[in-house]
Amino acid sequence: MTPARNFRPRPDAADDAATTRLALAARDGEPAKVELFVRALHRDVWRYVAYVSADRQAADDLTQEVFLRALAALPRFAGRSSARAWLLSIARRTVVDSLRHAAARPRLSDLDDWQTAAERSQPQGLPGFDEGVALAELLASIPAERREAFVLTQLLGLSYLEAAKAADCPVGTVRSRVARARSALVSLLRDVETAAPVGHRTGTVPALA
Repeated sequence: MTPARNFRPRPDAADDAATTRLALAARDGEPAKVELFVRALHRDVWRYVAYVSADRQAADDLTQEVFLRALAALPRFAGRSSARAWLLSIARRTVVDSLRHAAARPRLSDLDDWQTAAERSQPQGLPGFDEGVALAELLASIPAERREAFVLTQLLGLSYLEAAKAADCPVGTVRSRVARARSALVSLLRDVETAAPVGHRTGTVPALA
């Protein structure tokens, strides 16, 4: 299943409480309960791995791996943190493991596959351009740690404290990374606007508010 790529409001405390209850209920492994838990958080996990890994092509496989790991660990989930923060910490480890595995493989070519190259060459601001792709391309150009902090807090709506737990770093570090990511993205957006034809200078990427 390919998740919708529209941007949604950040989850509130009630939403987090609801998904945490689903996780706690699914600890017994009953298929219907597990399905509800997976459905509730699938989109957030997919977006996280897609943006943080900077590899939307591999996002489906990474998301599946995240949930396989999560379901194996679910009986030990005690609800001391929100299910979303807990699951995203598993997603982070999954992405790190995937990147390490990829780095260990011999590189056969310096060229990207044709599909990735085609996506990167697609002009922004044209009808049908996917704003999720536009944002992913911008995020891919900033350092991974800043990208992760931005995705956790600005796209997935975790608090700075929750993001710090998921990223295994101090809260102050998350705040600094988010600020630097925002600054870099604003600069990149200005460059895009400057380079785009006048007729196409429309908001293809969500505002960084």
